[in-house]
Amino acid sequence: MSITGIKGMNDILPADISAWQFLEQQARKIFSTYGCQEIRVPVVEKTELFSRSIGETTDIVEKEMYTFTDKSDHSITLRPEGTAPVMRAFIQHKLYNQDQISKLYYMGPMFRYERPQKGRYRQFHQIGAEIIGIDDPRIDAQVLAMLSHYFDTVGIKDVSLQINSLGCPKCRPNYRATLIEYLEQRHDQLCPDCQRRGSSNPLRVLDCKVKGCQEATTDAPSILDHLCPECATHFSAVQQHLDLLGTTYQINNRMVRGLDYYTKTTFEMVTNSLGSQNAVAAGGRYDGLVAELGGPELPGIGFAMGLERLVLLLGEKNIQPAPARIFIATMGAEAEQLAFTLMNQLQRHGIHAEMDFGGKSLKAQLRRADKLNCQYTLFLGDNELAAGHAQLKKMADGSQTAIAIEGIYAQLCSLLDAEDTTSL
Repeated sequence: MSITGIKGMNDILPADISAWQFLEQQARKIFSTYGCQEIRVPVVEKTELFSRSIGETTDIVEKEMYTFTDKSDHSITLRPEGTAPVMRAFIQHKLYNQDQISKLYYMGPMFRYERPQKGRYRQFHQIGAEIIGIDDPRIDAQVLAMLSHYFDTVGIKDVSLQINSLGCPKCRPNYRATLIEYLEQRHDQLCPDCQRRGSSNPLRVLDCKVKGCQEATTDAPSILDHLCPECATHFSAVQQHLDLLGTTYQINNRMVRGLDYYTKTTFEMVTNSLGSQNAVAAGGRYDGLVAELGGPELPGIGFAMGLERLVLLLGEKNIQPAPARIFIATMGAEAEQLAFTLMNQLQRHGIHAEMDFGGKSLKAQLRRADKLNCQYTLFLGDNELAAGHAQLKKMADGSQTAIAIEGIYAQLCSLLDAEDTTSL
């Protein structure tokens, strides 16, 4: 009996990897343009990191975390999200002593035990960014502009930016009390999860995807009507600066985040192309999180994007892997030896070169060159060696050029490097 993968944890095959690499490369390019530096943190953390930061009553902590006891009887958890581990690393290594402002980004796998569905898996991948040390609403607008810039650059158009404010520890308790009272009057109309959340985590009820809960809370009180003057001013300034930057957005006063650490500005990039799992990026401000985890009183804002969902949206664009630059078709033992040496020299020079190792016919080798979508085929046989010239065929138009065997490596490098420069 063969061993299969774990349900909800998927292999990313070579045929699919080009889209993933494209999305990751563009993130590195764009985020660095905005001053962000990459950070890499472990996939396993102490469980208390997530229970303290995310919140004991959230669905993630209550139902979705992969938590284990290790051989030293410590409770450890596969990370369900990236912000808390990045903040732990930021505090542990005292990055705040190196610079008052830290701009970080990360990418990698996350883990949640939930029912696998389209674009949502038990091992999933995120790209995220965190900006620590700035409480000015202009940085909120810049983070959202950076996120919009990313989606524009990768060519994903069917998304829209939605924003809201969740207030702060000063104004949220009053709203929470108002919402709890409202939900108590509709308790019987809510699903079992929302009946349980109604008093422990009432904001999550507004985010429920069950149709009955959405209908029952249509006229729920808006948190925007309960903001303190500081939060109201901050949210207004975020909108003004988004307008100044030309970043399109919609206000969604029902949008909440599933993690307890969010304050003030929250946001999502949503799409109509993925069914009920419509958020492809989400985040917000978390001004108390660094202090909550034992660091200094520093504000922060960040977001994460689900790579699986981005790949689904990108699918129609059919991003192809980079083709091989040159295939060396050989005829004869002596030609094969030269071709093998030449291929390895070209590869060390940074040129993707291929050849056949099976002694196949010329026709079979050309089929392989076509399959690899090679730009050039070099015909190298014992007859060519005797004549001192090989034939280089440009596959796009079929044109052929004679190239001297003596110094062939330098000539090929010069030709292909020049072509790269011309295409820039």
